[in-house]
Amino acid sequence: PIPANTGHKAGTKPGQGIMAGLPPGDPKLVSMIVNHLKSQGLFDQFRRDCLADVDTKPAYLNLRQRVDNFVSNHLSNHTWSPHLNKNQLRNNIRQLVLQSGMLEAGVDRIITQVVDPKIHRIFRPQVERVVHEYLASVNQKDESHFGSEQCEDLQPYITATPGTVLSVKKLL
Repeated sequence: PIPANTGHKAGTKPGQGIMAGLPPGDPKLVSMIVNHLKSQGLFDQFRRDCLADVDTKPAYLNLRQRVDNFVSNHLSNHTWSPHLNKNQLRNNIRQLVLQSGMLEAGVDRIITQVVDPKIHRIFRPQVERVVHEYLASVNQKDESHFGSEQCEDLQPYITATPGTVLSVKKLL
């Protein structure tokens, strides 16, 4: 439930502000928060943090080795000639790798080893801080919807499952 109105600007009805009528989890509210997180560069920072670690993890090394072996085995069945259509061969190999399912399984293992350990230790505190700042700034612009004490009661949390994008939710 959305907190009751504690006041409103002259000329507006209670609940007519930016977040009026948007319950927790509402796609518009989530979109506003996600766009704010993006504008702060948070997702780019998370991406950089994860990519910095990925090439040292066993899941990545294993996937790379499996793909290299797959490509080598496939190429061993082809005889090189100056007339060989390399682009067609490359696209054919790409399709075979995708159809094999090895990428999907390998990426899930990489996420488990790289992203999952960072979710609660690194990502959650940063997302909570930025969401609190965003809600406070919206509260200052939109006094008709939330009182300052009610904005402080908003406690966002992050949920994630292996292989999925983080989602931001609010508890009231």
